[in-house]
Amino acid sequence: MKKEFRQRPGQRPRRRRPRKRQPVYERPRIEPGLHHVFKQIGVPEKAPFQPDPFQKEALELVKDYDVLVSAPTGAGKTWIASQAILDCLKNHKKVWYASPLKALSNSIYNEFCRTFGSDSCGIVTGDRKENSDAPVIVGTTEILRNQLYDVMHEGAVLQVDLVIIDEAHYLSDPDRGVVWEEVLIYLPARVRLLLLSATISNADEICGWLRTIRGTKIEVVRSDERPVPLEFLFLFPDGLLSPLAGRKGLVPKIRKFMGGPRHKRQNRSTKLQYGKIIEELRQFDLLPAIFFLKSRADCDNALLSCPAVKSSASERKRIRQVVTSFLEKYPHLEGHRQLHRLMDCRVASHHGGQLPYWKVLVEKVMGTGLLEAIFSTSTVAAGVNFPARTVVLVQSDRYNGREFSDLTSTELHQMTGRAGRRGKDHIGFVLIIPGRHQDPQLIHELRDSSPEPIESQIHINFSMTLNLLLSHRPQEIKELLARSFAAYQRRGQGRNIFAGPDKKGDELWQSFERHLRFLQKTGFVEKDGALTPDGYWASKLRLDQPLLIAEAIRKGGLSGTDPSLLAGGLAPFVWDRSQEVLLRADEKYDWEEMEAFFDRVLASIDTLRKRKSRAGFDDPVIFFWPAIALYMWTKGISWDELLFIVPIDEGDMASLIMRTADHLRQVAGLADTHPDLAKCAREAVERVLREPVYLL
Repeated sequence: MKKEFRQRPGQRPRRRRPRKRQPVYERPRIEPGLHHVFKQIGVPEKAPFQPDPFQKEALELVKDYDVLVSAPTGAGKTWIASQAILDCLKNHKKVWYASPLKALSNSIYNEFCRTFGSDSCGIVTGDRKENSDAPVIVGTTEILRNQLYDVMHEGAVLQVDLVIIDEAHYLSDPDRGVVWEEVLIYLPARVRLLLLSATISNADEICGWLRTIRGTKIEVVRSDERPVPLEFLFLFPDGLLSPLAGRKGLVPKIRKFMGGPRHKRQNRSTKLQYGKIIEELRQFDLLPAIFFLKSRADCDNALLSCPAVKSSASERKRIRQVVTSFLEKYPHLEGHRQLHRLMDCRVASHHGGQLPYWKVLVEKVMGTGLLEAIFSTSTVAAGVNFPARTVVLVQSDRYNGREFSDLTSTELHQMTGRAGRRGKDHIGFVLIIPGRHQDPQLIHELRDSSPEPIESQIHINFSMTLNLLLSHRPQEIKELLARSFAAYQRRGQGRNIFAGPDKKGDELWQSFERHLRFLQKTGFVEKDGALTPDGYWASKLRLDQPLLIAEAIRKGGLSGTDPSLLAGGLAPFVWDRSQEVLLRADEKYDWEEMEAFFDRVLASIDTLRKRKSRAGFDDPVIFFWPAIALYMWTKGISWDELLFIVPIDEGDMASLIMRTADHLRQVAGLADTHPDLAKCAREAVERVLREPVYLL
């Protein structure tokens, strides 16, 4: 029996607490003005491939010129690379294909093996080195930069005729752009250069710089048209799909909604019903879709709102075949917590916190058209060939590693560039979902705006300083730094970069001098600028913290140990994020040996760290937990046990392990000067690289 509440005389009426209102998308429908747009949805008829004019132009020019191709994501830049490689192979020439990511390098390598044959292709990354004498080498840009360091030091000739730099807009990346710039500065002028970039607004400036420092002819090939046109849509909470904007700007109904009480109520809601959104997209044939979300946790949690899909028998059979075939090769994924979501709900989460081979599986299933949606952080937008019919944006800001800031034009174009698949779609869609951090007006303004110009990110560090001193005297390095894109931009496009000093082409030199003086004071460089014996072997440590690791080696902090302790001792220098982790101790695990070794390593570098701080250089936090992670891993602990003891995302753990292996390889390269330590490092690499982190 329902209990009745009666109001006492004089008592204020009882008010019900308002319930948080969630978008329900209960009446899926489209604005009448969209009917003609939706009629374009479909798969184009199969026809022989016809290259676009810009593709043919680039292929013709690269025979006689350096070429910079600036074109939208998905426009077909890889086809240009493939045809240029084919021409080189016919003429017995060698090619180096540099990409920004190991995963992308692996993908490109596999594609090239299918196209040109495995005998013609090799790969060199921090993780793999196969068939390195092949005429076509695929690798990361850092590896190419390191090879250029080596040939400059040895006075040798880089055995390459064509260098293809993919994702050349990474030149503007704050963390890694310096590597791209170094490659372009050091690359011999006799080597033909093909740069493949997303649309950039200052392509002529970049070409002017390259023409000046290389003394070669270089041409820009532009394409501003997407092969598949895009339509921007807005989804109201009741299920209405509307165009985002018209000729006069944002649709008035959207503008009114964003400023009204209904939107403010929705802003207090925290959950989006992604399953409902996918259901609506399915109804209007807008799948598959990529949802770009703000965090890894959001991506994983989004799966929970997606119910099982009623698939046909043939679809269920196909996805089962693809997954089963993959699991036979990589059985460690059989118990993955998201596997049933992938197979039954046909959705997946894809981000840096996952195991590399899980992401490969997701990409493989998505590539076959069997997934309806993936939930990803924006990292998938940069450098991974992962297109869909629709891209869904739930916010107009992005976490840049330090804080949330509004999307830039370049970032928006990278994400929306995944919408609309060449050869599979007549039209692609970008769907804007209203929410607390969504600004449709900003999206509309960025939609047709030019990408931000590429800015030089070159900066001096100790690794660069040591490696340049391998083959150059300080005065020669000063001239080399004057060739930087930074110097070119600061002096102005029309001025000779060698015309004389500039207070700012000087900031770079002054930074180099400051690093040089510190290396001289600490015994790595002689007074005349030549490397000391310690400086020579330290230059081979092409790492983020070469000086600290070199000091630990020099002072005996890493000597006379076993492989597990060495791996644990190097791991803290790998982790470059300010993330403390609370370890879960267990009586059956003994860490005393590792703790003592960690203290020994810290003691060996203590004086140098203090000197670095006094000299104004960064002194990174050195965490203990990575040491325990690698120590326990090389002792043979299981993957599940490791993640229990060190509770971080499995993708982060995999990255920590693989990067530590790369550091160990660098130490293993010191066989001439530190044979015992190098031998220990080689043994540690063998222990580190095992399932599920590393699979052959």
